[in-house]
Amino acid sequence: MAGLAAVVFDIGGVVQESPLHAIARYERDHGLPPNAINRAVVAAGERGAWARLERGELTVERFLGPFEADCRAHGVAVSGDRLMAYIASAGVARPQMLRAVRRIRERGLRVGALTNNWATETPRPPSPLRELFDAFIESRAVGMRKPDPRIYRLVCEELGVEPARTAFLDDIGANLKTARALGMTTIKVVDPDAALRELGTLLGFDLLA
Repeated sequence: MAGLAAVVFDIGGVVQESPLHAIARYERDHGLPPNAINRAVVAAGERGAWARLERGELTVERFLGPFEADCRAHGVAVSGDRLMAYIASAGVARPQMLRAVRRIRERGLRVGALTNNWATETPRPPSPLRELFDAFIESRAVGMRKPDPRIYRLVCEELGVEPARTAFLDDIGANLKTARALGMTTIKVVDPDAALRELGTLLGFDLLA
């Protein structure tokens, strides 16, 4: 698409394997109905433990008890510690996405990362993915999380590009809805290769060759 100057990637579910798949695997392994955990998270809302974790108001260690209580309140018995171990196992980078990020930057476009993530009591080293991006926005570091419109504006400001000249890739529909409302071009990532073919068509060069 003519006029695109930047591409913003979600991390988990786009650049890395999806934590949603890990949650679904936990549900299957522990006899929970499909999507039970997500329904409990959504029902708990912005004051729920998951939202507070992603905004950096709780560390993982302080999140576990309140999260289990949120789930219990909606009829779902969950071990927070075990669930987070499942999610951690999904943090594997997709090689084709890493190649695409490098190729986009080589073409002179700006590339950003916009991720909902969390902190631990013991500070972790910076993500090794950071060096691949011109801007790397983490929800827990800025006190906002997708789909808050402010966090999308922040990544665009960091990249120095207007939302209307930015493409955004995410695997969650609600996150894409906000991006579209701000004027960003959006791609929902279900199959990574299909998403990169769609993005390559928009940009006018092959991202999979």
